[in-house]
Amino acid sequence: MLCVALCAIVWRGVVFGKAFASDADPVARGQCRTRETMRRISMPGLLASNAVAILLASAVSSGATPGGEAPISGGVSPTSGLSADRAPYFKFAQASMPAPGAANTGASDAPPAPPAAASPPAEPTISDKLRDILSSSTRGDRIITRKGERAVVDAFYQKRNYQPLWVDQGGPSNRARAVLDYIKTIDADGLEPSDYVFPNFTASSLEGQAETEARFTAVFLTYARHAMNGRVHWSRVTANAVYKENYDATEVLNRIAEASDVKAALDSLQPQHAAYKALKQKLAELRAQTGESGPRIPYGPYLKYGNEKFGDKSKNARDKGRSAKDKSKAAEIVMMQDPRVPLIREKLGLPPKDDINYDKELAQAVAKFQERNGLKPDGQVGNPTIDALNGPTREGKINMILATMERWRWVPRDLGKTHVVLNIPDFHLRVYNEGRQIWKTRVVVGKPSQATPLLSETMKFITVNPVWNVPQSIIYQELLPIFETSDPGIFAKQGLKVEQGRDGIRVYQPPGDRNALGRLRFNFPNKYLVYQHDTSEKHLFAHERRAYSHGCMRVQDPLRYAEILLSFAVPNEKYTQERIRRMFSDNEINIDFKVHIPVHITYQTAFVDENGELQLREDLYGLDAKYVSIMKGSERRVADVAIDRPADPNYKPTPTDLARLANVPRDGGGWDYGNGFYGRRSDNPFGFFGRLFR
Repeated sequence: MLCVALCAIVWRGVVFGKAFASDADPVARGQCRTRETMRRISMPGLLASNAVAILLASAVSSGATPGGEAPISGGVSPTSGLSADRAPYFKFAQASMPAPGAANTGASDAPPAPPAAASPPAEPTISDKLRDILSSSTRGDRIITRKGERAVVDAFYQKRNYQPLWVDQGGPSNRARAVLDYIKTIDADGLEPSDYVFPNFTASSLEGQAETEARFTAVFLTYARHAMNGRVHWSRVTANAVYKENYDATEVLNRIAEASDVKAALDSLQPQHAAYKALKQKLAELRAQTGESGPRIPYGPYLKYGNEKFGDKSKNARDKGRSAKDKSKAAEIVMMQDPRVPLIREKLGLPPKDDINYDKELAQAVAKFQERNGLKPDGQVGNPTIDALNGPTREGKINMILATMERWRWVPRDLGKTHVVLNIPDFHLRVYNEGRQIWKTRVVVGKPSQATPLLSETMKFITVNPVWNVPQSIIYQELLPIFETSDPGIFAKQGLKVEQGRDGIRVYQPPGDRNALGRLRFNFPNKYLVYQHDTSEKHLFAHERRAYSHGCMRVQDPLRYAEILLSFAVPNEKYTQERIRRMFSDNEINIDFKVHIPVHITYQTAFVDENGELQLREDLYGLDAKYVSIMKGSERRVADVAIDRPADPNYKPTPTDLARLANVPRDGGGWDYGNGFYGRRSDNPFGFFGRLFR
């Protein structure tokens, strides 16, 4: 019995020794109890355990039977009377002692346990297949063909563990169904549903379903890009435009994936400008019409009033050479008669008459109409004038609306709280604040051969008393030929200074009342080097068609324009027109904006006015025609792909040009009107610039 007790005590010591050793050994600690548990074992608990071991040995020596559990006298269980935390130690010690008479072979008689069976490989999922497609440049780029977009799509799906967005149990998800239903309606926004061929959901294999998911994403992103950037890239329509992209694939995918209202999210991809939405409504109205609105003037004989040519500036000279007899004959004019005359009068807004005479009043009204519409203002009615009087057909109006809606997609979605919109074909500039028009004025824009560019930039400052740095194109293509062929004093006569600078020869005009830019320049830095400015040629604002400049924009009332802009840009400075006028001098002064103001140079041949009426304007630069040509021709297939345009579109002089300019005297110029080819002393030097800018 004593031997057994001693063995039990020794065994307990080994167990506790290992426990305490594990407290110091990090590896052992990881295999045994934690340090906190070890600290709870007290010395009294150890002594109690040893006492139990002695009792056990006593019981075994007095009543144990071979091969059976040792009974305790009185039927008491070996663990009875022990606390719950001591009983496990007793049972563990009892189980560790060999039964009496058992051979101590040092090895177990039980057969070894068989090795654990390996887990079967997991079944592949659609997510696994989608990962394989998107992570592979070979497979993924074949489906998502836009350069760089596969990596963006892969990153989007990676964040969602490649869970499908469009495929659900082999069929379309509710989100996919919403997209497919929406695409059927996009003709209302001027896009063609048939341009977007989505995959069907017939694939039964996981591989096929994963490819369907990837292809659906590719087509959806193409639509989103067209809705946000344009079906036709601006670089294909004109070289005189530059815009930043509105489209961001990651943002679009996140917007759709997180949307609780998919239709609203899809609507948000289209322009949200009030002007765009108004055109969309007019497009729906025109498409609902079954025929042309209002009567149209038919073609017919050429109409004119006698021999009078209202646009002939040599008429006065001819009249001076005519005799009194000739003049009396001219008074006996037999007016042409034509059944189309009442309709022509109606189109021009003239009151009706009881006759069909093409009289002088009507001829004068026709001449004014021709001048407004870029036609020769001779008062004679031929087919071009008939076409202009009729205006575009229903189909023509629709095309103008579609082209203008397309150009709105190029413009930034956020126009700015306070912003400026200049509409080139309308020859007007408007200032808006918080969505409301607060001011409007007339402008002169670039002639078709030197078009004003389309852009969205930020006005940062106004220059008072600006220096005019003459553009390179004007120097080398217009001034130098005059200097070399007919008038060597042309630079001096126009008040231009020619100086040798560190960067070459500089030609400029100092500040002053006769400066080509007037007294104010409005600066929104851009790659075309254009700006808005004052002018000394105020008479041009009386014209209806005001396309005369080299690309810059002249403002009819620059003082009021400056006052309005500065009230938002530097509100605490309290600039007034009078305060700005007092700044006029020979010194250039910049007024920097604390709040920059976005400026949008647009081309709206169709727009809805303040009264809700559709307004149509001449396609001055042919951009509508170019858009229609692309959409109806073979270029449509690649219309959304940009083409290279010069990073710097401005004129670059050649070494030969520079050598030619070196011959111009460096005498500082000055306002020398002279008696040369361009007029007498005291002539207005801007007669020349007026001819230049026309």
